[in-house]
Formats: sequence, C-alpha cells, structure tokens
Amino acid sequence: MSIKMLIAPLLALSLPAMGAESDTQRLNTASDVLKEIMTAPDKGIPGDLFHKAYCVVVIPNMKKAGFVFSAKYGRGFATCRDPKGTGWTAPAGLRVEGGGFGLQAGGEGADIVMLVMSDKGMQGILASKFTLGGEASVAAGPVGRDATAQTDATMRADILSWSRSRGVFGGMSLQGGTLRADDDANKAIYGQKESNKEILTGKVQPPADASSFLQEVAQYGGESRKS
Repeated sequence: MSIKMLIAPLLALSLPAMGAESDTQRLNTASDVLKEIMTAPDKGIPGDLFHKAYCVVVIPNMKKAGFVFSAKYGRGFATCRDPKGTGWTAPAGLRVEGGGFGLQAGGEGADIVMLVMSDKGMQGILASKFTLGGEASVAAGPVGRDATAQTDATMRADILSWSRSRGVFGGMSLQGGTLRADDDANKAIYGQKESNKEILTGKVQPPADASSFLQEVAQYGGESRKS
C-alpha cells in the first residue's frame, strides 16, 4: 500500500475532528484568545500597530494533522474596520491551511493572530482565497505593547502575524499559508450564505453572538483607524 493511500484516511479523520467545536464556541474562543494575548504583561501586540490595522484575524487552536501528514489547519474569524467609520464589521469565517507555522507533531495547537496593515492585505482578506506571501506580503510581528515597528520588513508588510503555543507568545511568519472563506461558519452564524466580502465591507449586521469578539477588537484596536 502506498504512503498516499495511508495518509488519505488519516487526513479524512483528523480534519473533521478539528472542526468539531461549534462556530459560536469558536467565536467566543477567538474573543478569549485576543483578550488573553493583549492583557499578558509586556507580551501583547503593540497598541500602535493594532490602531493602524485595517482588519484583524484570530485563528484559535491551529492544528497539525497527525505525525505523518504535515498539513496544518485552522478555523477562525476576521473583522475589518467598517467603511462607514462606525467601528468594526461583523465577523467573517476564515480557514487557514499550510504555511510555515512550526507546529509540534501530534496535534499540538497554536493560537494565531494577524493584523492586516494595508489596503492590499485587506483585499486579500475579502477574496474567497489567497496565499500569504503571494498576493500579500506577511511578516512576523513585534512583541510588546509599547514596541514600535522598526524593521523594514515590518514596516512594509501587508500582514503581521503572531502565534501562541504552550504559553509562549511571539511573532511568526505565516509565509505560504492559504486563507479562504469559511462558508460553513458563515452559514451557521448568519443562518444563510453570506460572502466574506459582503460581511467585511459592512453590508451584514453582526449577530448577538459576535458582541464579545467585537468588543475585544474595539477595545484594543480603537473604533477608528489611526494613520
């Protein structure tokens, strides 16, 4: 039996198990992840960067699918600043796959946070699918609430990213990862099919279940973007 024939059943079993958490629970978990990261002493995401971000993406508990097959897989949510200037849009479901996440074998998970720092990066988030480092550049973000973006890579990056695994928090480049719309999550939360572009451009009202997540984002990112 070939290696491919052995791997396929393992992947088929692993990925549904990773999505077993309900979409509402995952949204609440994303809220908790952001709060815990931002309130950790001297280990949060710099406030000045958060206030300049166009969008925020939180992927709680990103997984590596088993020992043999090295696929990485996670589901989470994004929100962008409402173009009407009234805060943040309703959250849109996202799936992230692959990329240089450096996760441990055997299902060790990591919480991923991304800040979208440019219009180009935001257009990628609005698309049904795009590759980090392809259509939009991505770099590891600096750590510390008072840290400033000093390096050229950080200053130029369309997207900055961080990870937290086993309590260790730091910048991590997600080069090569793929982001795609999570249509199943959107349908579960909104009761009907809604595209990420419709949601993240403020054309869909946020559900009550999103209030905690959006409150956390507004607390650390502010209601309006600073240039």
